[in-house]
Formats: sequence, structure tokens, C-alpha cells
Amino acid sequence: MQFLTDALGPFGPLILVGGLGVVMVLATLAMMLKAKDDPIDKLKRSQSERTGSKNGKQERLRRGSSTEKLAKYKAFLEPQNEEELSNLRLKLLQAGYHSRDAVRAFHLAQMALGIGGLVLGLAYFMVALGGEAESTQDTLMYILGPGAVGYFLPKYWVTRRVEARKEEITSGFPDALDMMLVCVEAGQSLDQSIIRVARELRASYPSLADEFEIVSYEMKAGKDKSAVLNDMGERCGVQDVSSFVTVLVQSTSFGTSIADALRVYAGEMRDKRVMRAEEKANKLPTKMTLATMMLTVPPLLIILVGPSVHGITQLGQ
Repeated sequence: MQFLTDALGPFGPLILVGGLGVVMVLATLAMMLKAKDDPIDKLKRSQSERTGSKNGKQERLRRGSSTEKLAKYKAFLEPQNEEELSNLRLKLLQAGYHSRDAVRAFHLAQMALGIGGLVLGLAYFMVALGGEAESTQDTLMYILGPGAVGYFLPKYWVTRRVEARKEEITSGFPDALDMMLVCVEAGQSLDQSIIRVARELRASYPSLADEFEIVSYEMKAGKDKSAVLNDMGERCGVQDVSSFVTVLVQSTSFGTSIADALRVYAGEMRDKRVMRAEEKANKLPTKMTLATMMLTVPPLLIILVGPSVHGITQLGQ
């Protein structure tokens, strides 16, 4: 303890413990990356390679993934609670990450950025500050602060992505309904109109176009239309889309005209978009009040009170 204190300062033991922890985590990651493949996975790969048929090639292309190696570490990179795993997967879907390895990549990013921030904080504390700080709280802040920031950075990024994507879907949904109504009234089926709308919205609203493309692919694959539409409403996480899905499902169940349902709902969406624009316009004066006071009142006071203050000071002299 005396040697550590003399060499690294008063927090030498704490620095040693933190360094050993980082080394142990890195060693564990290295052992995980060098772990042997499961024999069953090897057998499956060898069988798929021996077959060499067209179906086998299509299966490998369909299931190929850039993070496929993370599958054998799912015990470390996936929540063991099924409800927590389902909620995280839904949040990543709402953020636009549709990969089957999105949850593993998310936890891997959290772990990597957390360890990287911890290493950077420790290096900054040792090199820039010389291993000395005013208190233990400052030491922990310098060392553990960057690690905590790196750990929570992916969560913040995903949350921002979800909000931006919901806003984009909400903005483009009325236009999508109008285009779908035109396609249906022109004689196209609902499936064809969804494909056409997805193609036309690609330049303006790519997130909404992605959702319509997923719907078209699932319908082509033979999935039940009601289930496909309900999944779309759940993935988007927008109330307007959920209500639209309910309208379409009820229209299909009761056998009513889809064009009439689209016409009524599209009109409501246009009115709601106008109301949202008016709401933002009405909020603008309130938001500008503080800026107006800060930029207007001080110069006005200087102009009105400044000469009087100057005159009083001159009389005092």
C-alpha cells in the first residue's frame, strides 16, 4: 500500500483495482471471441455446404448477418428476462433497426463504449492530472464518468432515433393516405397500392416507406393481412397509424369499401395535420416571449435609464 501510494498518489490502490478490473474484462472478452463453435452449428454448416443446392444458397443468403458471430454470445449480450428482451426488441424496431441481431449489437455497443470510456477516463486521470485529485468524489468522476457516458450513449441514441422516426412517420402519413386513396380508387388492390406508395414516398419519408415495404413483403409471403397491419402499427408506435390499422382491419372484417374508409380517414388526417400546424403557430409567441424580453428589455433600460444614471453620477462628483 505504501509503494502504491508513493508511486501513484493517495488513490494508488483504487487505481490498481480499477486497472485490474479493466484487464479482467478485456481478458474475458478475448476468451469469448476465441471460444470454439458449437458442434451442432458446425454440423449444420457442413451439411449446408455439402448440399450446395439452390435452396441452401438462398437460406444462407437470407440468414446471413454481419453480426452472426454474436449468436454464440447471446447469453451475455441478451437479457434473460423475456419481457425485457421483447420490450428492447420493440424499441429497436421503432428506431428502425430490423436486424435479428439488433439486441446483441446494442448490448455489445453499450459494453464496448462503457469499457472504452473507462479506459479513457483512467488514462486522462493518470496522464493529465498525474493521478491526483482534490477528493475521492472527483477521482470517481474522472474515472467512472466517461464510462457511464459511454454506457448510456447507445440508449440515448436509440431514444432520439425513435422520436425522430415517429415524427417523420406522423408528418408523412397524411400524404401516404392520399396517395393510397388515389391508387385504390384507380382500381388497384390494397397490396398494389401499398407497394406504389412505398415507392413514391422513398425520397420524402424513407422511414414510412420502409414500413410499407415490410408490409408488402409480409403480404407476399402469405402472412395474414390483419396480423401484418397490426405488426405495422406496433412497429411504428404512432397513434395515427394504429387507428388507421384498426380502420382497415374492421373494414376487411365487415366487408365494407376500403376506398370509403380511406377517404374518411384521409380527410381526418389532413384536418389533424392542419390542427397540429395551428398548435405550433399558437405556441410560437409564448416561446418567443423570453427571447424577446432578453433581447429587448436590457437595451431599452440602457437607453432610458442610462442618461439619468450618468447625470446623477456627474452631480455626485
